[in-house]
Amino acid sequence: MHRKNIFLIGFMGAGKSTVARRLRDIYGMRLIEMDEQIEAQEGMPISKIFATRGEEYFRQLETGLLTGLQQEENTVVSCGGGVPMRECNVEAMRKSGTVVCLSARPETIYERVRHTHNRPLLEGNMNVEYIAGLLQARLPKYMEAADVTVPTDGRSAEEICREILSAVKG
Repeated sequence: MHRKNIFLIGFMGAGKSTVARRLRDIYGMRLIEMDEQIEAQEGMPISKIFATRGEEYFRQLETGLLTGLQQEENTVVSCGGGVPMRECNVEAMRKSGTVVCLSARPETIYERVRHTHNRPLLEGNMNVEYIAGLLQARLPKYMEAADVTVPTDGRSAEEICREILSAVKG
């Protein structure tokens, strides 16, 4: 396969976890799900990390995890939605791989996340308007961080994986 890592960024519900799992299954890449890794490391769900230690503490954990991945190869990393908001995270990702932004329309995101309760930023604000506002605020940072942007609306995980790999190899 290829030696570089692939970092999937994008808004919650854009398809990062699904696409990362397919890349692992089809191409034999190692998979790191950042949020799951941090939960395991801290022994508590992200919502509890936010509540007890604060968002800044959580963001530091994300940066630490990314920095630790710089020696890895052939790894796909499903990043938390806020990862590209910090410049140091973008630098860490670029050092060891290609940053791929998965994009989706607010309506698509809402359909994908509306029945979940593990997204602290959406609790109490589970609607298309709120998602659109948050997405709009983050979009410039996502676009700036991305080497490649791949839309996920109405597409299969396999189709998205093929587009990512042809972009990464190119």
